[in-house]
Amino acid sequence: MPLQPGLYRHYKGPEYRVIGVARHSETEEEVVCYQALYGEFGLWVRPLSMFLQSVEVDGEQVPRFALVQAEPDLFPRP
Repeated sequence: MPLQPGLYRHYKGPEYRVIGVARHSETEEEVVCYQALYGEFGLWVRPLSMFLQSVEVDGEQVPRFALVQAEPDLFPRP
């Protein structure tokens, strides 16, 4: 499933920049590579399926990460 690179807000509030989707070398599972836009600006990966999940907040289903602003794809596919 394609994921738009750009700025995302985690349901708890912090913002992240999605760099792109990569594939695990052993399992071929798709993972999202993203950077925290706070603190030490660390790089993180998370399974794509988990990144796209909804979570329950105050009895309401909300996206774990919500797109704030799309950005150009740094690694477009041919």
